[in-house]
Amino acid sequence: MLVKRIFYYLVGLSLGSIAVYFFWQKKNASFDYGMDARTLKTIRIKERIFSDEAKRAMLQYDIDTLKISTILYKGDVDFSKSNQRIKPCPEYYITGNGDLKSVSLYVKRCDSIATIEKVIVE
Repeated sequence: MLVKRIFYYLVGLSLGSIAVYFFWQKKNASFDYGMDARTLKTIRIKERIFSDEAKRAMLQYDIDTLKISTILYKGDVDFSKSNQRIKPCPEYYITGNGDLKSVSLYVKRCDSIATIEKVIVE
């Protein structure tokens, strides 16, 4: 009797999980619950401005805005090098992953604008 109940429970749970997965996939929902993911998302949704220093580095190292966007989607926020307690505009140090692991960004996030202050290539 107990085995039968567990079987029905697992079948229902599986079918429900599959249904929820397909509904959320159509809604394009994102689950940004980690510290890095929340920080990067709040930077991505703001208007993006580049400082003169960042523009010079981008020209020098042939980095375009697509690479910057990739870092802001898949990068890692280094909170030890960041200064997130500054008011009103916290500052974040973001490093790239994969092919862009040698590229880092220093970003100042204000209420409606995210300013790429520095593009650092190591």
